[in-house]
Amino acid sequence: MENDIHICKSCGTVKKDSGHLCDPVELTEAYVCEHCGQADKNPRHICKPKLQHINFVCISCGRVAELPKQLCNPRDIVLMAKDEPPTKII
Repeated sequence: MENDIHICKSCGTVKKDSGHLCDPVELTEAYVCEHCGQADKNPRHICKPKLQHINFVCISCGRVAELPKQLCNPRDIVLMAKDEPPTKII
């Protein structure tokens, strides 16, 4: 299909058509990072701009997020670095 999203395995460029990519692979599900704009199949994509905003980690699944409401069992990363016990597990 013409509207499918493709990514180049060599350079990571994302295009709607595969004609201008050197090694195109069709993405079945693409997540676009709101921090860097890169499309990726991995919803856990972490880029350098995103790292500056990450404050919490889920102690159940390992996902990271800017806000605790975005995680199932959030834990403040700063408190984890200090080895302080969690005050609340949601």
